[in-house]
Amino acid sequence: MKLFVAFLFSLLLFPQLNSEKIIWNENQKLSWEDFRGKPMRSANFAAITNSGIGFQYSYSIKNGIMDVEYSVESFFTPESSWYIPEHATSHILRHEQAHFDISELHARMLRKNISGKKFSKKIKSEIEAIYQQVEQKRRAMQTKFDAETDHSRNEEKEAFWQKFIAQQLADYESWK
Repeated sequence: MKLFVAFLFSLLLFPQLNSEKIIWNENQKLSWEDFRGKPMRSANFAAITNSGIGFQYSYSIKNGIMDVEYSVESFFTPESSWYIPEHATSHILRHEQAHFDISELHARMLRKNISGKKFSKKIKSEIEAIYQQVEQKRRAMQTKFDAETDHSRNEEKEAFWQKFIAQQLADYESWK
């Protein structure tokens, strides 16, 4: 039986308001123990990663000057992520970590796009538009990653993507 890895994204579609989240940390890689959801044994894949980007902001206007404070984080949701133990390998775990890394990359992109931006009085719609653009790109990259790697089965493309994601994270180091 051929197995492949899939991912789910969450934030707007699947809010996880009361769920535990693991915040991305360059010194902490995912382990299979982090995947605590109930496996779907009938699935045609070995694991599901649920990761996304969360952000919040506030602003104030004093003397006509807008001050914006914000925080952006990428997260992994253990209860919505699962794996089938007998099919789990270190190769698949690296693929799953890459999905989490893609979310972190886009969190950095969001930070970059917000930092230094001069907002008008329509800040809510402006900041939401920035988020939506980054989120759309994040989802597209997640899909492209799985398509090009054939859900981790194409080892040559998987190696390419692992290097590409690492390089992109380095390129956006200033916004971590």
